[in-house]
Amino acid sequence: MPQLTERQRTILLLLIRDYIETAQPVGSKRLVERFHLDLSPATVRNEMSALTEMGYLRQPHTSAGRVPAEEGYRVFVGQMMHKAELPTSVQNTISHQFFQAPPDVEQWMTLAASVLAYQSQGVSLVTAPHAETIRFKHIELISTQGRQVLMVIVMDGGEVNQQVLTLAEPVPQARLSQAAAHLNSLLAGLSIEAIAALSSSTRADALEQDIITLLVQDMKRTSESASGEIYTDGLTNVLGEPEFAESDEARWAMHLFEERSTLQDLLARASTNSSVGGLQVLIGGEGGWEELRQCSMVIARYGAPGLATGTLGVLGPMRMSYARTIPTVRYVAGLLSNLVNDNINAE
Repeated sequence: MPQLTERQRTILLLLIRDYIETAQPVGSKRLVERFHLDLSPATVRNEMSALTEMGYLRQPHTSAGRVPAEEGYRVFVGQMMHKAELPTSVQNTISHQFFQAPPDVEQWMTLAASVLAYQSQGVSLVTAPHAETIRFKHIELISTQGRQVLMVIVMDGGEVNQQVLTLAEPVPQARLSQAAAHLNSLLAGLSIEAIAALSSSTRADALEQDIITLLVQDMKRTSESASGEIYTDGLTNVLGEPEFAESDEARWAMHLFEERSTLQDLLARASTNSSVGGLQVLIGGEGGWEELRQCSMVIARYGAPGLATGTLGVLGPMRMSYARTIPTVRYVAGLLSNLVNDNINAE
């Protein structure tokens, strides 16, 4: 994107600030009068035209003022990321709420979702902490009928997956139990990577090799989708915004929250490359998430690195209050990280 002059940057940031508060296109005269700019409306109008040509603003109607484009919001968020702070009084209120909550993960998740929705006036999304490294614990192979076998896999963190396999030929239950017992002794406590490496060197027979291959595939799927239950709050906050007054947008928002698998996948993909304590802002889906084309999402990972982590965030229109949402997400993520670490150390 073209470099901005200091004056253009100032005009852009003030325009976005005004638009976030009003949801109305902003004209040059309003900017000059509201922010007491030492510039003429004509000068501001020329700069706004330049910002539009550069892709930072857009003009919804021929005679209307300007509204921020995605690139404009990115500049605005860049200003907010390290400068926005949550007032001390709000921090104290939030920490007091968590202090009063019972030491229960489900209670923490519900409270975090409620606090985020209230403070940001957006939709909150919180996943329960889960083990970062999926490890094998136990497998059962149960003959059902003919060539079909029920495979039940238990992970070290308690996750249980099952699927029906169709073998090349019928295998007696005694042989299936023998294979399961051997695999349980061979693979207990191993990660996906360790099992995959072992499969190429072990002397397991054809049946056990096939089971190991399916086991690795299943563990990978579990690892990719292991974001746990999703706690949400504040959907009515978003549906009440002008951007969602259109029925199509309202139906989209409802659909996204009804399709929990889609929401789970979105959170998992969005947080894949982030570290605990890190925060990222997705504006308009960043070209990769069609589901977010009309929205912004502020997300952060929390927990104990290498042990158990979760994701939390806020979803709202691109016009969301970033100055409030960003520090709120960051602060609540920090609180949950402390709680998870304390819980692990107490075990």
